[in-house]
Amino acid sequence: MEQQLEKTTSADGTTIAYETYGSGPVAVVVGGAFCDRGAFRDLAQALGGRGLTGVTYDRRGRGDSGDNQAGSDDWRRTVLAHEVEDLRAVLATGEPDSPAYLFGVSSGGALVIEAIAAGAPVTRAAAIEVPYRSAAWPAPDDYLGTLERFEAAGDREGILRYFNGVVVGMPDAMVDGLVGTPVWEPMLSMTYTVKYDGLCLGGDDQSLPVDTLRAVTVPFLSVCSSGTAMPPLHDAAQALADALPDGRAVELPGEFHQVPAPVLAPALTEFFLS
Repeated sequence: MEQQLEKTTSADGTTIAYETYGSGPVAVVVGGAFCDRGAFRDLAQALGGRGLTGVTYDRRGRGDSGDNQAGSDDWRRTVLAHEVEDLRAVLATGEPDSPAYLFGVSSGGALVIEAIAAGAPVTRAAAIEVPYRSAAWPAPDDYLGTLERFEAAGDREGILRYFNGVVVGMPDAMVDGLVGTPVWEPMLSMTYTVKYDGLCLGGDDQSLPVDTLRAVTVPFLSVCSSGTAMPPLHDAAQALADALPDGRAVELPGEFHQVPAPVLAPALTEFFLS
């Protein structure tokens, strides 16, 4: 399917790059930490082949998108609103008065939730394993402050290792195995945006945002993967569905924290168009 790279402008003047596939109502894929638009191109293409316009985009500060707030001292106060505005700008590229759908990946699902609660014009939405924390799975201490200290020292690799090791729980040997692979440099280039994902999840708390969830009244599908062997992450999907006014949960066959596009696209399409 032919790629169409396009750009739109967010409310603060930031350029947001996106790709579209197919035709029909827009279904925007919102990536999580360390993800640019290429990470979910296969899913956008699969949605584009099923009667939707599959869209994948670079969140601000990633890939070909800009970031007019980069280096700002008040990013904690402004970034969530800007990320929501970016997503609204991408949604606005669809046909006027047409239904619109969102699918968030991991922390990208938290951004989807924030956008809908803020009034983004969305008909239905879904997300996979949004990593909201619980008492049994607390967020790291001083999470945002730790990221800021790494950034102030110019230590991109420190952020990457801290995130994958401390936050995700990946063994050091597995992180070492990423060095020199094709994904290492692109991940390093996105390290300063990881704090944005942290803020979407709630900052240093990251527990289920109960008040925000009450405002998400559209039908919402919370997905988990059969291959996610980490119970707190796997079970977060059901906890999210239970906390939403119109949430439902489903487990799909996949690997750790991911479901392949050929499995995910049909399930999303059926839910979106039902």
